[in-house]
Amino acid sequence: MLPMRLLLLRHGQTPSNVRGLLDTAGPGPGLTALGERQAAAVPHALRDRQVDAIAVSPLVRTSLTAAPLARARGIEPLVVPGLQEIEAGDLEMAGAHEAHFSYLGTVFAWARGDVARPMPGGLDGRAFFGRYDEAVAKIAARGWESVVVVSHGAAIRTWASARVAGVDVDRVERATLANTALVEIDGDPDTGWRLVAWGAHPVGGRGLDAPAADDPTGEPIDE
Repeated sequence: MLPMRLLLLRHGQTPSNVRGLLDTAGPGPGLTALGERQAAAVPHALRDRQVDAIAVSPLVRTSLTAAPLARARGIEPLVVPGLQEIEAGDLEMAGAHEAHFSYLGTVFAWARGDVARPMPGGLDGRAFFGRYDEAVAKIAARGWESVVVVSHGAAIRTWASARVAGVDVDRVERATLANTALVEIDGDPDTGWRLVAWGAHPVGGRGLDAPAADDPTGEPIDE
């Protein structure tokens, strides 16, 4: 399998991000007005990048985020099951800090190798990595050189921490991944992936950040 570049783009802001809710079930919410501006800024931000394909998760917010780039490039996004957010189980729609801490504490335990630990009332790390690895492998098997993959905060942070060389899980755990922030990696499923760049802020610039939002899947763990 030939090496490729994956541009892992977190979706634009949703109402649940603003409200601090662990909203992980499908089809999920749409975008806020800020989220729409974040998505609209993506084509210009990636104007100099090669984009052979665009992959999105089954959740609505990723298709809405991808739409401006898809129109600009004349590309029909590919919906790939497996790229969706990590299901919150019993924590679904919870907004308390304790729930955020439990959710993020679980997914970063997976990133460190404790894949048998279950999400309260939900899946374990083996199930998450199994479906996300399969989704990435399906994309890589298409033979594209450069693909924008619109996915989700906790899913990107967890998968990259465990699967991408050069990613420091301690740093990722303590840092924010903003809506429409971009994580670039090179490689393939057979030989592995390496980090090219980790962007903490929206690709359209810091003016599209939302510092006041209590965003559970993109926030740092803060005890």
